[in-house]
Amino acid sequence: MRLVTSGTSPLAVSPSFVPRSVVRAVTLGVLLPATLVAASTAFAQVPPPAVNARSWVLVDATANQVLASGNPDERVEPASLTKLMTAYLVFQALQTKKITMEQTVMPSEAVRRVRNDESRMFIEANKPVTVHDLVYGMIVQSGNDAAIALAELVGGSEAQFVNMMNTEAQRLGMTHTHFADVNGMPDSQHYTTAGDLAVLSTRLIRDFPDYYSIFSVKEFTYNKIKQPNRNRLLWIDPTVDGLKTGHTQAAGYCLIATAKRPLPGVADASRRLVTVMMGEQREHDRVQDSLKMLNYGYTAYDTVRLYKAGQAIATPRVYKGAADTVEVGVKTDQYITVPKGAADKAKPQIEIASPLIAPIADGQKVGTAKLVADGKTLTEFPVVALKAVPQAGIVGRVWDSLMLMFNKK
Repeated sequence: MRLVTSGTSPLAVSPSFVPRSVVRAVTLGVLLPATLVAASTAFAQVPPPAVNARSWVLVDATANQVLASGNPDERVEPASLTKLMTAYLVFQALQTKKITMEQTVMPSEAVRRVRNDESRMFIEANKPVTVHDLVYGMIVQSGNDAAIALAELVGGSEAQFVNMMNTEAQRLGMTHTHFADVNGMPDSQHYTTAGDLAVLSTRLIRDFPDYYSIFSVKEFTYNKIKQPNRNRLLWIDPTVDGLKTGHTQAAGYCLIATAKRPLPGVADASRRLVTVMMGEQREHDRVQDSLKMLNYGYTAYDTVRLYKAGQAIATPRVYKGAADTVEVGVKTDQYITVPKGAADKAKPQIEIASPLIAPIADGQKVGTAKLVADGKTLTEFPVVALKAVPQAGIVGRVWDSLMLMFNKK
């Protein structure tokens, strides 16, 4: 590792790895973890397998990187994948205690418009049902009626909830998305992209760990009607624990699948990949293409934990402080994913702002960590103080002021 002291300079998150012929960047917000970082040409890598999807994306959610994609910005209909945004807002309401799982809801007459050929959990208008059952009915059974009832509860009305969905989509950086309803029925003003759905999926997994496990439930019974989860990968691959299927005649067969597997050589860490497959012609294809792409991501790429949360990666000098040095590092685990075998070619560098002058707050940015290969910066992220350094007394401050003046000469 190379340690460099420097003046402060702007921090930019650089792309990592994967040929531009394979990957097109997903345009998102500026700051991690809201951003998915697209890849660059630093290393050669095995090309992804061919799939039948109209558009698709493979994301390493652990490293927050897009590994490969095809037509990720093409406008598509989301069908029932819409319910991921519905779920996101419902989880927000649960997390903030606006609603509770035990709460009883009285569905309005609006649920009657859900037709017999649509996915339903079979709730009835004006018959009480718990939020718990509605959430499971929407996620496991893909119930359009459940989505309507939850939208009215959280938003006050379905129309207001749709406004909330569009506001949240913009906040998350889903710049190619617009919602017209809460469950994905065909509408010219209801559209998204595979890239945007990858953003939503990774944020949903990361932001709501307490509720995410519902997506792995294989079946749910309501009103004595048992329905299976339509994600067949839950039965095929034990490492798959989500996420959602969708289908209409216009949208084709769609599937967002995610798997979590142990990170080799790191006992306390795992690696999560997410695939988005849109516009498949057959249900079988969305299953096989998703599994094929997940296996490709795990075999063709290695994820490396660069630094562990709280790990001291440098101890630079501090002036005018109650302590002469400060341990610096990162507050959350930092990962990067590279083509298999390429990790040894990349070397970390640490750049620390100089001079560091107290007071320094816990978590204050004091420098930048970079991963460099062949003179190219592959990724970079802030380095922060791992503990506070209060200002020294008057004698210490005067002495260090003299030291700083001497060092400048």
